[in-house]
Amino acid sequence: MERAQRADRILGAAGELLLAWGYRRVTIDEIARRANVGKGTVYLHWKTKDSLLLAVMLKAQFRMHHRQLERLRADALEILPSRMMSRLFLEFQAEPVLRAAYGDDGDILGRLNQTAKQEFADLIVAGDRNLRHHLEVLRAHGLVRRDTDVQHQQYALLATCSGFFMSEALLIDRAPDGLEVRAGILAHTIRSALEMPAEAGPHSGSDLGSGSGPDAAPAQLRAAATAAAPEIIDLYERFTELCAQEMRRQIRD
Repeated sequence: MERAQRADRILGAAGELLLAWGYRRVTIDEIARRANVGKGTVYLHWKTKDSLLLAVMLKAQFRMHHRQLERLRADALEILPSRMMSRLFLEFQAEPVLRAAYGDDGDILGRLNQTAKQEFADLIVAGDRNLRHHLEVLRAHGLVRRDTDVQHQQYALLATCSGFFMSEALLIDRAPDGLEVRAGILAHTIRSALEMPAEAGPHSGSDLGSGSGPDAAPAQLRAAATAAAPEIIDLYERFTELCAQEMRRQIRD
């Protein structure tokens, strides 16, 4: 078995046990048994249990960012905050390790979540910097409002998304049925708060409203998104590579 395939097998076993048993009960012995490898083989890849389980969290995050990049490359309109965040909301629900991390679920993660915040501090800073730059590019192309400070927009976006993500646990008994419906509500909320309406006129502060006819604004919206997309895609390509580098750092040389 090649080294990379064996590492993936160990990561898969570790993730399954982390979710089933929680951080405190998971041991390297059990992970090795589930992966059908020797205990020493696990330590050939990761120095400690923490470094292995941190890699589980990183791999889940990497999967999300990789799929996000694919969407950005396929459709420039995916750079709009309403579309990007509603898609991430749906993907987030399919990554139970990340849901546990976001909800600070002590039963599953124990002290691992705090360790992750310390170990991934540089990634967290880079992610915040990326989002700020993302919004600045959108503002420059007239795709989001420019009547408020970009830092305030970033906070509003993060606070809104945080509320929707946390509500999956806190308000699920009062939530509309269907993840797609809730993702749509999130998209509408973000679009209303941050983005320029497609039909915005020349006095709204938008660069997109100078055309005429029923299809002019959507065409201009897509043109602006297409112009802004390469710089934003480059941002997220570099961030995805940072995640990959951090995964490699957790592996024993």
